[in-house]
Amino acid sequence: MTRRLLLSYLSLAALVLLCLEIPLGFVYSRSERERVVNAATDEAESVSAYASLSLSAGRAERDLPRRVVHCAERIGGKVVVVDAAGALLATSHPLAAAMSADLASRPGIAAALHGTSTVDVRTSTIGGVEYLSVAAPIRHTSGLQGAVWLTLPTRTVHERVHHVWLLLGLGGLGVLTAVTVVGFAIARWTGRPIRELERATDELADGGLAAPVTITKGPPEVRRLAAAFNRTAARLAHLLAAQHAFAGEASHQLKTPLAALRLRLENLEPSVSERGRGSLAAAVTETDRLSRMVEGLLAMARLEEDAATPGPVDVGAVCAERHRTWQPLFAQQRVSLVLFADSVGPVLAVPGGVEQIVDNLLSNALRASPPDSTVTMELRLHVPARRALRDARPAWVDLHITDEGPGMTPEQRARAFDRFWRAPGAPKGGTGLGLSLVQRLAHASGGEASLHASAAGGLDAVIRLPSAQPPREVHGPGLDRPGQRKRAVPALRA
Repeated sequence: MTRRLLLSYLSLAALVLLCLEIPLGFVYSRSERERVVNAATDEAESVSAYASLSLSAGRAERDLPRRVVHCAERIGGKVVVVDAAGALLATSHPLAAAMSADLASRPGIAAALHGTSTVDVRTSTIGGVEYLSVAAPIRHTSGLQGAVWLTLPTRTVHERVHHVWLLLGLGGLGVLTAVTVVGFAIARWTGRPIRELERATDELADGGLAAPVTITKGPPEVRRLAAAFNRTAARLAHLLAAQHAFAGEASHQLKTPLAALRLRLENLEPSVSERGRGSLAAAVTETDRLSRMVEGLLAMARLEEDAATPGPVDVGAVCAERHRTWQPLFAQQRVSLVLFADSVGPVLAVPGGVEQIVDNLLSNALRASPPDSTVTMELRLHVPARRALRDARPAWVDLHITDEGPGMTPEQRARAFDRFWRAPGAPKGGTGLGLSLVQRLAHASGGEASLHASAAGGLDAVIRLPSAQPPREVHGPGLDRPGQRKRAVPALRA
């Protein structure tokens, strides 16, 4: 923000300087040109008057050359005087014979011999004079007696104009330097509270408690924004604390009565007649379902409260451990559990997130799988193709859990991650919270969860998590390329 503010200040100052200095430079160049032209015209008129007097007194041959040389030395130019016929009367510098013969044909002298004063000025791009000549007629009461032709050097005018442009440029640089110093101080003063707001916002977004932002610095708008942020952060902290307290109290207050209710229902079993046994079993089942629902809601509440930072997790080891844990239960239901464990390295995930994801997906797959079917767990490493040496696009690890159950339609897969939603005809015992919790855990880990139709007709649940290895370390012998699958470890069956 400081750079943007400083750039805006400098751009505005440069625009103002350009709008002021460029016209000022051209105005000065024009005034300097007019001053030089007027001075040359005055000199030509002065020499013309002197020549007229000298010619009338008959002293032109004696006095006029001395006057012409003196005038040329004073102005640093050249002066030529001709008579009415165009013949040379006096000159301040030697002239070639051919040039002396052609004096009357020059435009300025020819116009002056006809009684018209002329000024020939040629200017440069920045307003300097490149060429200046003045011709004036020599008049007398008896008529025209000749002409005066005066030329001036342009070096002095050029130097003066260039000097002014240089002073304007240096002045502009000085102003821009001062604007830079003052603008940087103002930008830092303006941006300091905004940087504090940004830091506090980052802390709040990362799950921490943001310290109150100072509201006595910066412009009034920024101070009001800081005050509003402090109120928002304080209210959010209060709400999070209340939610955390509610989750802790609900965990104790709900789990204990449900456990007591289930125990009472089990104790009633000997006293219930044969006709009521079915209703009692249904009540126990609903109690178990309510307990699982409470556990799922509390798990989601804890996940939202903790907002843990993802860290490296050995997903292969977690899958192997959960495979060993679930294997007896799958065997009891006559369902095979197969694990294809690739060497995919660690992934980034929230603490305990991979275990909860695998448990929920395996639980759903077991309920949906018919006897003598297979549930497959597979890890795949996806490395994007590198188009440049320094391409740092991350690699991803996909966890596939595939069953051979009835599957879902595309519309049902689109709604499967909604809270409390259950597919029509789904096996009893589900709460509709498992997939929602899986998606939240995947998002909290920086990944994604999706459902696809499997080749066997069931469901393929895919959890994509970012690899924890640097991009350059992911490539290597024996690792999969995009679109390839490699089963480096033998499959493990239940």
